[in-house]
Amino acid sequence: MRKTQKGVVGIVAMASVVALALTGCARGGDGGGGDGDGGGEAAASPGITDTSLTFGISSPLTGPTAGPGNCTVDGALAYFGVKNADGGIEFGDGKTRTIEITSYDDTYDPQKALANFQQMVADDVFAAGIGLGTPTNRAWREAAIDEEFPQVLVMSGDPIFSDRAESPFQLGFVPIYQQEGEAFGNLLASSADEHKVAILYQNDDYGQGYVEGFKSAIEGADNIEVVEELTYEATDTSVDAQITELAASGADVFFNAMSITPLVISSLQKAQQIGWLPSWFLPSNTSSPTAILEPGGGAAFPGIYTVAFSGAAASPAFQESEEGQAFMEALGEYTNQDGVPAFPHCVWSWIAASVLEQAFMKMEEPTREAFLEALLSIDGFNAPFMLEGSTINTTADGLPAVADVLVQKYNGRGYETAQSFE
Repeated sequence: MRKTQKGVVGIVAMASVVALALTGCARGGDGGGGDGDGGGEAAASPGITDTSLTFGISSPLTGPTAGPGNCTVDGALAYFGVKNADGGIEFGDGKTRTIEITSYDDTYDPQKALANFQQMVADDVFAAGIGLGTPTNRAWREAAIDEEFPQVLVMSGDPIFSDRAESPFQLGFVPIYQQEGEAFGNLLASSADEHKVAILYQNDDYGQGYVEGFKSAIEGADNIEVVEELTYEATDTSVDAQITELAASGADVFFNAMSITPLVISSLQKAQQIGWLPSWFLPSNTSSPTAILEPGGGAAFPGIYTVAFSGAAASPAFQESEEGQAFMEALGEYTNQDGVPAFPHCVWSWIAASVLEQAFMKMEEPTREAFLEALLSIDGFNAPFMLEGSTINTTADGLPAVADVLVQKYNGRGYETAQSFE
């Protein structure tokens, strides 16, 4: 359960409902729609009135992935908290609305995620997204399509969410898993040395996508040999046996496509206990310096690599910038985050909220159809905190809103861009 923060969080059924109508504009009680004045306008979809719009986020707010899960909510809460306090957002139809974020805890359980979607429909939520998790977002994808309900800016690298034919009411946000795996594979293949690689991956679309991208990049590279490959289940509580077996392979590079924070920490610790010190690759969502690498003892390894598309809240450049200071102030005022967030998802969620704002400003009718049309027309948007050279483009079928990544290497405190594999 999310803690109550400054009186703005209440618990209703399975959902924690966060009302951010800070200007005093309350959500309409008629289940959506405007004030019924006609005028030739399209009939409003549920969840939007002349003064507010309700957006839902289903994410793991408790359990082993609660850290990044809460961040996917908190970045948006903070972003729209600021916007609402300034009077709201002027939509493309000329009306100014506040944005209400309604969060639902799925505990990273697909069945709970599906139940949350059903609750969103009952709650007259206009659209939803930003929530963490491949299996959980997949659990209600088809139901959202059947309901013609937008499920957007999903925090999953599964390419199905950005396939317009397969997922006409969806859009992914973060780079697809294959892109992340491929980026590291390209860096490794460019090395002048020979390397033996051990692979451990989550036995689902998440892990398989990373491995697919990595293998495509090293195909034909004479200096790279995959010597051992094992899987684990997302429900497993330990991977000690896999780490021990992989260590026996003699690999000097460990490609670890893992999404469960405690398992990443324990795998770092286990490798040190048995004296296996390879270079590591970790996915962007499980590579936090403070939440994962420090407790896991990441500094003991010759290199830990990941990929990134945004600035890190813990970096001095971020902290010293006006944007970064405003971000931190907003998190402190509108969320339960205590100090610098340990996971990048808080920044990612803030970026995603800024993309939603772009869509809201472009939608000319109060309908889900107009919202999707506006959202899928954004090209070249320089969103806050994006790394140089990265922009938001929602117009390309088959690609998420963010499609550019940079490989980075852990320096003992944070990450620096990796020009080569060392």
